[in-house]
Amino acid sequence: MARYWPGRSLLELYRGEMSWRELKVFLKFLPPDSATARAVRGSSPEEEAWTLDRQLLATIADAVRENTFATVKVGGDPKKTGRLKPPRPIPRPGVEEPQKNNVIKFGGRHGSGAKQLAQVFGRPAANQ
Repeated sequence: MARYWPGRSLLELYRGEMSWRELKVFLKFLPPDSATARAVRGSSPEEEAWTLDRQLLATIADAVRENTFATVKVGGDPKKTGRLKPPRPIPRPGVEEPQKNNVIKFGGRHGSGAKQLAQVFGRPAANQ
């Protein structure tokens, strides 16, 4: 309370110097980063550290990194850039990291891929 309403205290409520209505108005209009607002939302401190502006900055940083990767990949020597991997996004709370790409290979040493396709679609393969 001291942070957002300097000079005031909850003791004033019990002394009769503050009304319940004043307290209600104070609590209703607390900023989202206050400890009380965080407790009401039930969010962790890590989630609260990622405000909207920080989320947007991380998105911009990811976009710049992806653009740099694409520029190097397109304009670079294929022999040197062939093994380059795209940059991983900045980890954010509440956002799951994308799963590895499940590539289904047909023919060759991996077989026909029928078993893998059957697992993807949840049906038994025709040749099983």
